[in-house]
Amino acid sequence: MQDARFDKLAQLLVEYSTQLKRDETVLIEAFDVPDEMTIALVRAARKAGAIPFTQIQRARVTRELAMNASERQLNLTAIHELARMKKMDAYIGLRGSQNITELSDVPPDQMKLVAKKLRPVQDQRVKKTKWVVLRWPTPSMAQLAGMSTEGFEDFYFDVCTLDYRKLQPGMKALKSLMDKTDRVEIRGPGTDLRFSIKGIGSIICGGDRNIPDGEVFSCPVRDSVEGHVTFNAPTIYQGIGFDGIRLEFREGRVVEATSNQTEKLNKILDSDPGARYIGEFSLACNPYILHPMRDILFDEKIAGSFHFTPGQAYEDADNGNRSQVHWDMVNIQRADYGGGEVYFDGKLIRRDGDFLPKELRSLNRSAFAKR
Repeated sequence: MQDARFDKLAQLLVEYSTQLKRDETVLIEAFDVPDEMTIALVRAARKAGAIPFTQIQRARVTRELAMNASERQLNLTAIHELARMKKMDAYIGLRGSQNITELSDVPPDQMKLVAKKLRPVQDQRVKKTKWVVLRWPTPSMAQLAGMSTEGFEDFYFDVCTLDYRKLQPGMKALKSLMDKTDRVEIRGPGTDLRFSIKGIGSIICGGDRNIPDGEVFSCPVRDSVEGHVTFNAPTIYQGIGFDGIRLEFREGRVVEATSNQTEKLNKILDSDPGARYIGEFSLACNPYILHPMRDILFDEKIAGSFHFTPGQAYEDADNGNRSQVHWDMVNIQRADYGGGEVYFDGKLIRRDGDFLPKELRSLNRSAFAKR
């Protein structure tokens, strides 16, 4: 039996996130996702007059392919996938692996090779298509969130089908403010950061790229970052769990990095020269996401948080930093996580996760709940 929530989510992804039009091509890539959801997306795309294509992926198979993939194999894979992606107007990616650490035992050098060889495919998708990506609810995600499977599914569909139009006025006001800002200061427990975003610009993420969504991001001027930051949200990168990451900066570069996995952390940051510079700074505002669950598509949207990203910068808010790494690290500044403050050009903009300027208050959880 088809779940009506599948159809509602598919409609949002097709009509709002990617805004598919008649005769546009869309690749639907489903990783360990129920066939019923893939079918719902195919039907929604066809209803919009688009032409759907599908690719069914399995995480355990992906792991096996990555484990010992040769350069020749990856070169051929990249050629094939890039040719297909060039034929697509849009991309919808759903990932639902039961084990989010499935790739944890793939050697780091092998993961580095895979990322390098397939980078052109990712660049084509990000730069040349209308795209949206999201996770699919699984028992393992429910466990990480500290919820029952059924309870997490209800939470998931509530969050993912949020009416993102309600966030737009506040996000537009935040973008306008960030576009005019030079100096940013962030303070909190274990955190004292200073950097410039002058001339970089900012981008609203309101349901048209990631689901769930709710952030406005910019990027530090590459050499401007000074001070230190401690991330109080756990994270997973390349299948490895990291807790308590602390980064210290000098002239934009990470000069010291520690965590519960300090050696592995530094190995990732040594992947290439750009990995020790920051490629994104973002303020998040999804009112329904409150606690981390080691899933970055959720965690980077946590209400009252910011994330700071070693590695590749996005070209639409670009400081010129290039890297195969793009690792969103999250600090939650609400009072229940220790609090914190964000200043733009010396003016206090957010305290303990709540925006203070009148034009931004609609992004606060309390204001959204009243609507």
